[in-house]
Amino acid sequence: MSDRATVPPDGLTRGEGRLALVTGATGYVGGLLVPELLATGWRVRVLARRPERLRDRPWAGDVDVVAGDATEPGDLRRATAGCHVAYYLLHALGSGTRFAAVDRRTALAFGRAARDAGVARVVYLGGLHPDGEELSAHLRSRREVGEILLASGVPTTVLRAAVVLGSGSASFEMLRHLTERLPVMVVPRWLGTRIQPIAIRDVLRYLVGSAAMPAGVSRGFDVGGPDVLTYADMIRRYAAVAGLPRRLLLPVPVLTPRLSSHWVGLVTPVPTALAKPLVDSLVHEVVCREHDIAAHVPDPPDGLVGFEPAVRLALRRPGDGDVTTGWSSAQRRSRWG
Repeated sequence: MSDRATVPPDGLTRGEGRLALVTGATGYVGGLLVPELLATGWRVRVLARRPERLRDRPWAGDVDVVAGDATEPGDLRRATAGCHVAYYLLHALGSGTRFAAVDRRTALAFGRAARDAGVARVVYLGGLHPDGEELSAHLRSRREVGEILLASGVPTTVLRAAVVLGSGSASFEMLRHLTERLPVMVVPRWLGTRIQPIAIRDVLRYLVGSAAMPAGVSRGFDVGGPDVLTYADMIRRYAAVAGLPRRLLLPVPVLTPRLSSHWVGLVTPVPTALAKPLVDSLVHEVVCREHDIAAHVPDPPDGLVGFEPAVRLALRRPGDGDVTTGWSSAQRRSRWG
């Protein structure tokens, strides 16, 4: 199995030379999406505040690069001009307490620019969240960004995902380092929260396939893999795949999300400013309520990638094939690409 996306049949995702804008291309998901789009016939433009950060990408010479900031209307006009589809893969998570205000302002500007440019579809990768609960600041902001883009006047696909399983995903790297560094853990209650993770391969399939949705489809879709697990389950299964001794988990009721985020910051390379909103969100059960996406992006013949195969793919060394983005570089990238 490869970490490359397996796209639906011809005719659903073929770009046929049309132009796709990818924001966040210096980030984890955006950096992997670009070659997938190129492979299916799209021309690709990326908006990057620091284009020099793209120089080490093997696809850098195959894309149109617009130097600019996603918060600047003029830069957005240049980036969206002539585009058929625009991917919104931006967030200000980890930038401080005002990240939600930055996300709101940027999403509003992006939606206006896409509408004014006549973009046929916006595709946004947001966060899976439950209904009827007071959400964490992170998930509340992700939901708000999706609502802003859906209200932009441009047909929009909002993909709602929980933990993305891939080397370079912040949530996966948090899981990786907690498991590998701590054979015995005093753990908070949120390790019993149910989560439906998704492999990066399937995220990419959904992103590419969403570009061809009919104009009348403008909505959110829950996306997840075939397994529903607690965070504790994921730690134990990760250890088994990685060939580590069984991890001993000792639950305690007093380790609050705030204390947990400092703990995660101490034992993993995930900065506390990023760990805190991620950990805050782990108090919510994030399980798909529907699988309507399959009507537009059919499941692959071999099915969606399960937890163990996704971890095996994520643990492959660069050079073993298809592992193009790792945490060592992803953590240094600008949140705005």
